[in-house]
Amino acid sequence: MLSQAVEDYLKTIYRLHAESGTGDAVATSDIARALDVSAASVTNMVKRLDQSGLATYQSYKGVTLTEAGEKIALEIIRHHRLLELYLKEMLGYSWDKIHDEAEHLEHHISEEFETKIEEMLGYPTHDPHGDPIPTRDGQIAATATDPLSAVASGETVMIHRVSDANPDLLHYLESIGLLPRTVLTVVERAPFNGPLTVRVANAEQVVGHEVASQVFIGPLEDNS
Repeated sequence: MLSQAVEDYLKTIYRLHAESGTGDAVATSDIARALDVSAASVTNMVKRLDQSGLATYQSYKGVTLTEAGEKIALEIIRHHRLLELYLKEMLGYSWDKIHDEAEHLEHHISEEFETKIEEMLGYPTHDPHGDPIPTRDGQIAATATDPLSAVASGETVMIHRVSDANPDLLHYLESIGLLPRTVLTVVERAPFNGPLTVRVANAEQVVGHEVASQVFIGPLEDNS
């Protein structure tokens, strides 16, 4: 049995590596920032992960997960995203609370409970924020990475996912109707990273550049 701390590190390393999009090793400073722990604590842990065969660590170069480490990370991510959907769809949790609640539960559910949740939800492929749910055998679909802030005026797109890093942001996005699977049209873009005016369900909303950069879009045909 792995400790919760080890699982959190593996999940965080996987996430940072995926978000970078470069394929490079993850810097220990980025891990420390993401987990809000000291640099010394990160160094000690990644050395342990290296010794246990879950990661490869080189001083001043960073850390990457081994196949075994990635498998565990994806299993924890699978638990988390299934739990988020269960909390939202079945228990009525609000958008801004499901992430933290799933963080507490993801380390403790059994494989049987995971299977029951998946069956009850109809074998979903994405969580409430639009992030892909890893399959039982560790496969995961590509994540939408194109931000709404980059969409040209006059273009109609579908929201595929929203960032779950800030509960206040999620609450705001829900209040203005910018959630996954929402179709919108960019009516106007203000210059110099100014706000966007978007049309959603025949109503116009003004969205700041910072908010728009946390909303990720794709084509109207969403086969997820």
